[in-house]
Amino acid sequence: MIFDDLDKEMRVYEQSIDQIILSDSYLVARLDGRGFSRLTKEICNFEAPFDERFRDMMVNTVKALMDCGFRVVYGFTESDEISLLFHKEEDTFGRKVRKFNSILAGFASANFSLQLGQAVALDCRMVPLPNIERVKDYFLWRQEDAHRNALNSHCYWMLRKEGADANEANDLLEGKSVSFKNELLFSRGVNFDKLPLWQKRGIGIYWADVEKVGFNPITQAEEKAIRRKLCVNYELPSGNAYGEFVASFLNC
Repeated sequence: MIFDDLDKEMRVYEQSIDQIILSDSYLVARLDGRGFSRLTKEICNFEAPFDERFRDMMVNTVKALMDCGFRVVYGFTESDEISLLFHKEEDTFGRKVRKFNSILAGFASANFSLQLGQAVALDCRMVPLPNIERVKDYFLWRQEDAHRNALNSHCYWMLRKEGADANEANDLLEGKSVSFKNELLFSRGVNFDKLPLWQKRGIGIYWADVEKVGFNPITQAEEKAIRRKLCVNYELPSGNAYGEFVASFLNC
């Protein structure tokens, strides 16, 4: 059989379940670590509930993803997940979902593995959003997840460190209100409101223009130049202010 004919026939099967995100949709990718709970608590023995070493690995992975060939205007990370907001006109690979998912998951997994020194995996899903309001809602949703995760994690690990096993700690917290959990921490000397904001609101990464002073060997004088740099924000705003903050990057 002639190769060109066979190639044409077989590619139909390869492309039979291709999905393409419409050009009028905003693009967000969400990546999650696979088996990271066991990785962080049993294999690597990171400090619970939060470890700055793990945090920094996640931030570095977001930075790498934002500079891996796609036009990502904003990155967000909390716990073991990452969310990426793409430029409105991003059309790499014709917006094929499988391309975004495979490349982003592969790149993130490789980057985190190199930092950690052992193989790990992150998965990826694409989230098409119809308008800017939904973009705001998405990131407010993930920030609220960060807040809930932080409160639950601090309570859970406080109980564990006091001697409760996993089932006992989960049973005590099951169905309990936010006020109950805050009081639980406060009774042990922990004011949840005063914990680091990055634990409760997540971390934002974005491109910004920064002024840099350099020396021009031709003119023999110092000169100022503007460079694009990835900035990390560990003290994000919350509520509507955060929604507007995220939306501002869509104008970049």
